[in-house]
Amino acid sequence: MGAHERDSEGGREGAPPGGGLTTGEVARRLGVAPTTVRTWDRRYGLGPAAHTGGRHRRWTPTDVARLERMCALTATGIPPAEAARTVLGEATPRAAPAGRAAQAPPEATPGRRTTDASRPPSQPPPARARSRAGSGLRLGDVRQECKGIARAALRLDAAALDELLEAAIVEHGLVAAWTEVIMPTLQAVGRKWESSGEKYVEVEHFLSWHVSGALRRGAPPAASDGPGATTVLACVPGENHTLPLEVLAAALAERGLPVRMFGAALPVESLVTAVRRTGPAAVGLWAQSRTTASRPLAQHVAAMEWGVRGARRKPVVLTIGPGWTGRTVAGLPRPTGLAEALALLESVVSR
Repeated sequence: MGAHERDSEGGREGAPPGGGLTTGEVARRLGVAPTTVRTWDRRYGLGPAAHTGGRHRRWTPTDVARLERMCALTATGIPPAEAARTVLGEATPRAAPAGRAAQAPPEATPGRRTTDASRPPSQPPPARARSRAGSGLRLGDVRQECKGIARAALRLDAAALDELLEAAIVEHGLVAAWTEVIMPTLQAVGRKWESSGEKYVEVEHFLSWHVSGALRRGAPPAASDGPGATTVLACVPGENHTLPLEVLAAALAERGLPVRMFGAALPVESLVTAVRRTGPAAVGLWAQSRTTASRPLAQHVAAMEWGVRGARRKPVVLTIGPGWTGRTVAGLPRPTGLAEALALLESVVSR
């Protein structure tokens, strides 16, 4: 018997016997907290149609389709009570034969996945799938977790968003979670904002804030440092996009490497003072826009010396971010991604 067949018969580890999905599995699929699913059941009557012999609750594909419809409606700003009335008032189709299911238009049940003989309705989708959140937020070919995070962000659901972000970081590690889950979702929200007349600015700000919080909660305490053993990270003057630099700071801390983070739009005089006071092994200068990337600034910081006379040292300056594209500074490394920046900084600090 294959893995797919075992899954469809309820053979998943932790699933109740007899098939169907547990409340936790449904919550992960929808991108909401389990408490949200239970609240919708208790308050609005959107619970599963069947129970097991004990207290287990099993959610069928039809049950899940109703919750997906609920998610799609609340993601557009409809209050939960009104969305629930709409869902309950709609004719929810029973499990249809395979031939009829293939003819059903995707608009009939937003978010509902098609099925075939090789993938029973109760089987979770692959780890990576074409995904679209409830209000037309196109995510493309991304990890399935992106769908849940996008839905939680669109609903402005703080509790669910925190839970999903932290779960992604724990499961995949910080670098993979950022590269394959968080960043694609942020980019999709940004595209939605640009194409909708700035209707989703609050979603982008909300998601960015919670990502920042998840990074800080997940980072270990700052490692002790000394001259020549730390990394200074700062946005160049005029640059306010700090999130990618926050990820790099968290990843360095995760590896036990000391880091001093100075955040957005650090004035030139303050950056120079920080470098002189800390004597860093490396300085990472982030620029999101070409209008803020400054070659003279990077060259000036790279030429700074610190340490006792006769044993002077200079920091290695990394120009990080898309703003440095086409503005390469001779002799200064320009990593193209988080993993490359981490590798360079680890190498510099270890020397």
